[in-house]
Amino acid sequence: MALPLQIHGRLAALGVRPGEVDERFIRGTGPGGQKINKTSSTVVLRHGPTGLEVRCQAERSQAVNREAAWAALCDKLEAARAAARLAKEQVREAERRRTRQKSRGQKARMIESKKHRAKIKSKRGRGWDE
Repeated sequence: MALPLQIHGRLAALGVRPGEVDERFIRGTGPGGQKINKTSSTVVLRHGPTGLEVRCQAERSQAVNREAAWAALCDKLEAARAAARLAKEQVREAERRRTRQKSRGQKARMIESKKHRAKIKSKRGRGWDE
């Protein structure tokens, strides 16, 4: 069975080949009675390189479940890629904030704080010297 062109386009954009995905059809479980229990309409997709797995049993039709499973797999792969990109961006932004120069106001407040702390410490005196 061929995949819809929309799914092929999404997979190509993600850089995933359909051959990397293991596709299985298994018997369904849960409510639905005899029909669901004796037909292999549930679709399980597993992307080998990432280990992401999708299982779809929403409909009675194997073909409809297959399309839904492929769409869900694309959604998961896109979400994983977006999360990785966001984490990388957050690390870069944290590094930029940590290493940037202080503003004029920040420097002035820091120096005032240091002067204040120095006054407090100068009042202590030396206990062993007196």
